[in-house]
Amino acid sequence: MIDLRDPRLAAVLAWLIPGAGHLYQRRWPKAALFFICILGTFLYGMVLGECRVVYASWRPNDRRLQFVCQLGVGLPSLPAVVEWVRQRNGKPPLFGGCYRAPQVSGSTNIPDELDRLNRDNPLGWDLGTVYTMIAGLLNLLAIYDAYAGPAHAVPAHPGQEKRPPPRRT
Repeated sequence: MIDLRDPRLAAVLAWLIPGAGHLYQRRWPKAALFFICILGTFLYGMVLGECRVVYASWRPNDRRLQFVCQLGVGLPSLPAVVEWVRQRNGKPPLFGGCYRAPQVSGSTNIPDELDRLNRDNPLGWDLGTVYTMIAGLLNLLAIYDAYAGPAHAVPAHPGQEKRPPPRRT
């Protein structure tokens, strides 16, 4: 039996930093696996998208629903929320434009920053978005594992193995 300690706290820690909930539960191999794989996938997506694919935007011409999935990674995606609030209040970016929503003109005749990002790096933009979304969704599975523990079969009665029914010949 694995001691999950406080599963709710483990789930919150697993959301904040992938693998941290398993670290709290002293499940070292899983903590390392989730930390490396999930954050590696997220960071690789950020590199592919030139650090611009994770941002929050609810503008009518740029609803960034992908951010809902990206938010599953926890702290690495939260600067996008900070930048979203700062951008709405007209303040300059904190992270050098990274995590900041690209400018959208709202006109079909005027090219905007979002068009430029898609035009200059179409494959990197799309793949970067997908990689960061996958990282967020994978972390949801890791959070569930930190909360509920590993999935394994439990015998019907302690000490007894479940046996298949006898064959009829």
